[in-house]
Amino acid sequence: MTRETILALLRQNPEGYTSGEAMSRELGISRAAVSKAVSGLRQEGYEIEAVTNRGYRLISGPDRLSRGEILPWVHVEHVGRILECFPVIDSTNNYLKREAQHLSDGTVVVANEQTGGRGRLGRTFQSPPDTGIYLSALLRPDLPPVKALNLTAFVAVAICEGIETATGLSPQIKWTNDIVLNRKKVCGILTEMSIEGESGALQHIITGIGINVNQKEGDFPEDIREIAGSLAMAAGKPVSRGRLTAEIINALDEMYAAWLSGGGDYLERYRERCLTVGQPVKLLRANGSVEPAQALAIDDNFGLVVRHPDGRMETITSGEVSVRGLWGYV
Repeated sequence: MTRETILALLRQNPEGYTSGEAMSRELGISRAAVSKAVSGLRQEGYEIEAVTNRGYRLISGPDRLSRGEILPWVHVEHVGRILECFPVIDSTNNYLKREAQHLSDGTVVVANEQTGGRGRLGRTFQSPPDTGIYLSALLRPDLPPVKALNLTAFVAVAICEGIETATGLSPQIKWTNDIVLNRKKVCGILTEMSIEGESGALQHIITGIGINVNQKEGDFPEDIREIAGSLAMAAGKPVSRGRLTAEIINALDEMYAAWLSGGGDYLERYRERCLTVGQPVKLLRANGSVEPAQALAIDDNFGLVVRHPDGRMETITSGEVSVRGLWGYV
């Protein structure tokens, strides 16, 4: 933990030097402990300059997902105040489900790799190491379950805004919960609720986020290469995962406060980013049937209003069907 704290202090002063004495005083540790932490960071691949009577300055470092890389950018009131980072885990959603009774509202878990990443409807979510961000947040809103059904749409807006803040890219939303750049999916969301059996009360919500950050086209399996992309592919350069993770957390914190207080203008923000509206789509029913339709609008409950070829109107909710574009993934 000392090593990560020293890293965070160095990240907070990117242009100048931070004295070893100041760090030892702030952290309540010896100068020797500071020196040992700096040596450890150097062994991990960080280039740290040391100048007598001036201190230490971070020159460069690996693209890691750790508290020291994320916390300098985090500015939150609630979501993300408790942050756990793992080099590898089966699934960040699974971890929060296992540990939910011991964890506080707003706890965020981040992993560098998942060995059992999951998407909607039991699909596998590819979660290779060192290229993506796999993040889940535990929320305990005092609301009936029916009031929480629109949370995923709010999360989608927060992810888009976090990505835009960190990278300058402007993602769109494929209804209902896929984040898209250049007609390729770069992020998926899996929201899971726990409901008390006898009372029907909402115990907690876990929203899981998987972002393709620095993958190249060849990193994706051939069967999804046509529909999967990454932020680096869209930006034309690598993206700092630590900074991006922090901005996602900041956006989730802002979103959660707005959601609890009635939603603010998130519905309009969702509508502005939703690329499904106005497009021909295919409705994939649970029984396997496929129906063509035209996507017309997002209603006030984030449902997708469609018109069938016979003129019949229908409002689709995410639990009923999957939606695909007739001209490709979106």
